[in-house]
Parts: sequence; structure tokens; C-alpha cells
Amino acid sequence: MYTIKSKTLFVGAICLLLAATVSAQDEPECKTFKEIYGTAKIMAEEMWNGAFTYETNEALAFDMWFVGANPNDAKAAVVNNSLSAGDKYMYDTNICHLNYFHKENVEIELPEHEPETFRECLPWAERACCASDTVETADKLKEGYGEEFHWDRCGPLSRACEAFFVQEACFYECEPTAGLYRKYQKHEFDPNNPDHNEWQMYGMPIKASYWDAWFAACANEKFCAHDGGDFFSCAAKYELADAADGGSSKLGAGAIAGIAVACVFGVAASAFALFMYRRERAGEPVFQPLN
Repeated sequence: MYTIKSKTLFVGAICLLLAATVSAQDEPECKTFKEIYGTAKIMAEEMWNGAFTYETNEALAFDMWFVGANPNDAKAAVVNNSLSAGDKYMYDTNICHLNYFHKENVEIELPEHEPETFRECLPWAERACCASDTVETADKLKEGYGEEFHWDRCGPLSRACEAFFVQEACFYECEPTAGLYRKYQKHEFDPNNPDHNEWQMYGMPIKASYWDAWFAACANEKFCAHDGGDFFSCAAKYELADAADGGSSKLGAGAIAGIAVACVFGVAASAFALFMYRRERAGEPVFQPLN
């Protein structure tokens, strides 16, 4: 009996382990933008972990996308003029203050590119903080930070919806005034503090009408719903799922389903054998000999 019982427990344990492994590797839940955020304001301020705000006073707000001369320079001048003389350098928009793929601490000049290769982020073709090879195409913008930051992990987005993600990526990479809203400014950045970084933005006011258009374009599209739709929290979850992808998730849904069915039959067969054995020991066999 011990052998049969042990076998039953062993098969059951294997099935539970498989279920736990598959569950641990599940990607975040996907929901529509309407379900996740409800309003354009919440989307604007939650999706990017507080990097932007939904500004209804558009005279004080920055443009995430524009045609022609950059209107954000004038908005930056208002911010800069309100600062003390000692702080002005830190908020100088002739310098790129964000630091990831950006040009770091250099005077902004014409982007290093041939004009025909700088099409995706065209508004910044004459003055930008982005290196041209990081913004050549929408795919390059999407791929730049790894698969965990792909905005279409919940399935393909419509062209109208995806366009806003591309525009935001261009803005972050190329817009000189974005550095005014670096979360940890140079005067407070501590390279020895693991919580500090040189790339994060915080609280930049963007026109409410832009966020309204974005929300309308994506309202029925699906996006990661983890942590209220925070893109960075979602990326962390996706990174864990992707790291585990060498295990059962690489088997595919069909293979996992097959293993699960085999487990069910294995446990059932072992349990039935144990039941038969106990009946035999009790002198009440299930199957009687034929006369």
C-alpha cells in the first residue's frame, strides 16, 4: 500500500509543481484602456509612473508632438526665467539632461543624421537630444529598451493607437525640454543611491487635449493592467515572465495542456489502484471471480 500511495502522492506533487510553475510564469493580465484607466487624465498620470501630468491650462503645458518650430522652447523659457541665477544652468535646454540613450551633457546641435533617415521623429530633425540611430524607425524605438517594454505585449495595436506610443518615445528621446523634468536633477542626483537614476522624468505638464486624443484612439485596445497600468511595473513583470521562458512556457499552450491531462489521468489511475488494493485487503474485492 505504501508504494501505491507514494506513487499517487508523487504524481500529484508533479502536477501541482507544473501548475505552480506555469502560474508563476503567467504574464500580466490584459484589459482595455477604458477598463484600466477610465479617463484620459488617469491614463496620462498613471501609465508613465508620474512622468507626465494632464494639464488643462494648455498655455502652461508642453506639446508632445508638433509640426514646424518647436513650441516647447517658449514654455521652457518661462520655467527658466523663474529660477535663480545659480539654478539656471541645471535647467538649460541647450544641454541634454536626461541620460540613457541621450546625448549626455553636450551642447545640442543638429542631430547626427542624414535628413532622409530622420523621419520617424521628424519634429526634432533640426534640434534634438536623441542619437539618430536610436530613432530611425518605430520598430527601433519599440525595441530599444527590450521586449519587456514593448507596448503591444497584449496584442497588436491599431495604427492610430500605436502612433501615440511612437510619438511619446520620440518625445522622450529627442525633446530637449524633457530634461527640465528629470526626477533626480543634477544638484540632487547621488550615484551611490540605488534609488536614483539619470533617465527618469517626473511631473511634466502635457496638454490635456493630447491625452484626450490618445485615450480616444486606444480606449478599446488592450494593454497591461498590472499595477493600474503602470508601464514600468508591467515591464518588470514581463521581464520575470521572459526570464522564466526557458521552462514550461516554451512548451507552448498545447504541450502544457497535454501534460496537464496526463497528470489528471495519472493521479486518477494511481488513486483507483489504491482503492482496489484497500478493497482487496478488506476482503471486499471489486471484481469477484466468475463461477
